[in-house]
Amino acid sequence: MSKYLFEVGVEELPYKFIPMAIDQLRQGFEKFLNDNNVGFDNVKVMATPRRLAVIVDGLASSQPDVEKVVKGPIAKVAFDENGNLTKAGEGFANKNGVSKDDLYVEDNYVHAKISIRGKYTKELLQENVPVIFSKLQGPHFMRWGNNDVKFSRPIRWVLSILDSEQVPVRIIDKDSSNLTNGHRFSTQNIVINNPDEYISKLRDAKVIVDQDERRAKILELTKIEADKLNAVTKISDDLLEEVTFIVEYPVAVTCDFDTAYLTIPQEVAVTVMETHQRYFALYTKEGKLINKFVTITNYIGNEFENIKAGNLRVIKARLDDAVFFFNEDTKKPLESYVESLKGMTFQKGMGSVYDKTQRIIKLSEKISSVLGINKPSIKRTAELCKADLATNLVFEFTELQGFIGADYARVSGEEEGVQNGIREHYFPLNADSETAKSIEGQVVGIADKIDTICAVFAAGKKPTGSSDPLGVRRAALGIIKTILEHNLKLNLSEIIEQAILYLPIKADVKADVEEFFVQRLIIFLNSDYSKNVLEACSANNPCKDLNDYVLRVKAVSTLKDEKLLENANRVLRILKEDANEKIDTALFVEQAEKDLFAAVQGVNFNGDYGKYLNDLISINSVVTKFFDDVLVMDKDEKIKNNRLALLSNLKDKYTLLTDFSKL
Repeated sequence: MSKYLFEVGVEELPYKFIPMAIDQLRQGFEKFLNDNNVGFDNVKVMATPRRLAVIVDGLASSQPDVEKVVKGPIAKVAFDENGNLTKAGEGFANKNGVSKDDLYVEDNYVHAKISIRGKYTKELLQENVPVIFSKLQGPHFMRWGNNDVKFSRPIRWVLSILDSEQVPVRIIDKDSSNLTNGHRFSTQNIVINNPDEYISKLRDAKVIVDQDERRAKILELTKIEADKLNAVTKISDDLLEEVTFIVEYPVAVTCDFDTAYLTIPQEVAVTVMETHQRYFALYTKEGKLINKFVTITNYIGNEFENIKAGNLRVIKARLDDAVFFFNEDTKKPLESYVESLKGMTFQKGMGSVYDKTQRIIKLSEKISSVLGINKPSIKRTAELCKADLATNLVFEFTELQGFIGADYARVSGEEEGVQNGIREHYFPLNADSETAKSIEGQVVGIADKIDTICAVFAAGKKPTGSSDPLGVRRAALGIIKTILEHNLKLNLSEIIEQAILYLPIKADVKADVEEFFVQRLIIFLNSDYSKNVLEACSANNPCKDLNDYVLRVKAVSTLKDEKLLENANRVLRILKEDANEKIDTALFVEQAEKDLFAAVQGVNFNGDYGKYLNDLISINSVVTKFFDDVLVMDKDEKIKNNRLALLSNLKDKYTLLTDFSKL
């Protein structure tokens, strides 16, 4: 088996493009090999800011030879009356490289069995590798030189070898060789004799080409630096990925800054370090930020003083701004900023942020009432939840809205529940982050998000395709997660209706908003439950009780009784519309009617859907007996309607659990 190595060297790539290129190259090579029936073990794609590399292992030397039967013209067209080939017959034979003796007639048509020799893998690579690379897609592609073809950055070299043999390919304006380059400040023009030495030779040239190895090295080096200070890090996956793809050879350097900057909200300093500078903040084991951070450099050498000084200059300027804004903002209490929200537009036609705040207050009171909670801190949280949007610090660090408001609430002397509620009402910040722990954050967060969703729908801007105005998909998911994780007994349908009434634009969008929530709920639960079950259970509006919906889904997911499905669907087919008649036991004629009535009366929901499902299964034999012995559509209209009423009662028992017709 063979091994193929392909590398394209480039000017520094944008880090966001690199993961996209890795996925596209892997899929492109796998598709090419599978489509051409070339055997292989695996395709590994590696990348740094200056190179994209592919190694295909366990590669077959060629395509397998293939024998196939080719159908030709009708026999009387291919042969004349003397059995000789006509022009059409000769053309068919020549085209397929066979003689007259190789032809045979089957079903009145001429056929030929031909052998197709498989192409060598080297030849296939030469033909297809440039095509695979040309199909890479990403944002902000550019042209350079006299090239018409675009790519993310100019290409500087191409490496292409199969085992120890070069495979000539041309990528845009560069022909391949067996040469690569190390780190920008290390060895260049490195000869790669075979793919097996590629990773080790680059490592010697100060390039860790495997991003998984590089990521692990970054974590290892950062931990070593943190351990020296008896500190810990909290590195997000996004930040780790970004740093991984902006260095080829990570070196960790610990820097510090003046402790005076620790007086500003911790989240501000961390944002400056992580979001703006890609530093790793350091904390005490109790979670308190310290005045040191780790930066990962792409540096070769032992002199770090200039690096430390440069990083300190950059972070000092940013933190000085933060300190200034913090001191200016906190000269007055947080509540004094509420009035300034009148000059900030929420969205066109939906009033100012101040107007939105007033709606949040009303919705928070409604939700609190439904939940049976009477806490003044909830209303106070709603009053102040958007106040920090008018502060200088949030204007500078928009991503910290809520966090800064919570800290300003602390400085202003607001109670802890209000502080937590202001910070947490934006939670969850993304699909994987935590929901609000405080009841203030939960209630005000739901109110805020529902107002936003209803406003977007009422304005006719509901999300379509990739469009997600004001992040309503994330908002809906946040509401769903908050209700489910904290088991809140909340009728979303009622809250949605109330939120729509409070909007300045009147629009009949309740059904659309409910359907939007149902679809987000199904998507959220789809990894744990069958989509058929989720959709079947959504027939009973889940918005009325999300937790009840999940309990029904869990119960129906255990269903394996085919007889119950058969009986339920038979009832649903018979009853196109529910019967309005009351059941009259005096009209029962058959014993099976009486037995079914008694069985249906005995099935009642007591809060346990698992037991309820088993109760429905337990009456299967009675339902089957009814259909075997009883003609529902009796000639006597009263008897027929009475039997339909009985089945309608049974249908209600089935549909309380789910819509069996969708299972």
